[in-house]
Amino acid sequence: MEFAEVVGIRRSIRFFDPDRAVEREKIQKILEAMRLGSCAMNAHWLRAIVVYRDDLAPETFEALKLPVAGVVMELAPVHIYCYGDLSVIQNDHGKQPKLLIDMGALAPSHGWTHRFVDEFVWPMLLDPMSKSPQYPIAMAFDNGGCATQGLLMAYEEGLGACWTAFNIPVAKEAFGVPDHWVPHYVLNLGYPLESREAGGQRPRPPFEDLYFEGRVGNPFRRDEKVVEELKRRKMIQASAPFPNRQQELRDLARRLGLPE
Repeated sequence: MEFAEVVGIRRSIRFFDPDRAVEREKIQKILEAMRLGSCAMNAHWLRAIVVYRDDLAPETFEALKLPVAGVVMELAPVHIYCYGDLSVIQNDHGKQPKLLIDMGALAPSHGWTHRFVDEFVWPMLLDPMSKSPQYPIAMAFDNGGCATQGLLMAYEEGLGACWTAFNIPVAKEAFGVPDHWVPHYVLNLGYPLESREAGGQRPRPPFEDLYFEGRVGNPFRRDEKVVEELKRRKMIQASAPFPNRQQELRDLARRLGLPE
């Protein structure tokens, strides 16, 4: 499947087949995609715990759920809990940038040398950053990119997925999460019961309200020729709601014994 179409078919799927297991190899592919995501200084902050719904003790599972996510977690056979490891920078002490230099990813033409890392990058950037209150935010930005690659791989593999929050203290105790791991979200994963289109692409704010050129207040003008091209490549698809969406939701609720 072309990348543009994978982006286009992604929806937050909330109706999964609760009885259809997700193949282990597909879970691995999702994790492999996360691992290959871009991260500053090759730091690799993202950590993930794969949890199988049916392996959880009932009382633990009930405690993990939040009201806004309970049904989704009940229907999804697999949950991938994502965290950021705050200890990465201090434990590495500048070794990863040096590795990137040795591998040819960071070049002397751009000022990169082992000495530059020792005398500037580590003492002036990495060490202070890892002790800053803003550090978790910077880490979460990179982790979001890595996790999104895994999300898109799920759709490439014919699965559906939905990010939700979870009960952080319960997960910490249940899964042995270290103190220096910062919780992000849980990726609920399974085979979708709802249609592939899931009622159409979700509404988004106008393009020019989001993106600017040169300075804030000067919108990046949207070229309709590009829009038409992306429609042909199935990245931009028909917008929600589809005419039959409410009936689909009622049918799914009846099938699963959920409130209509």
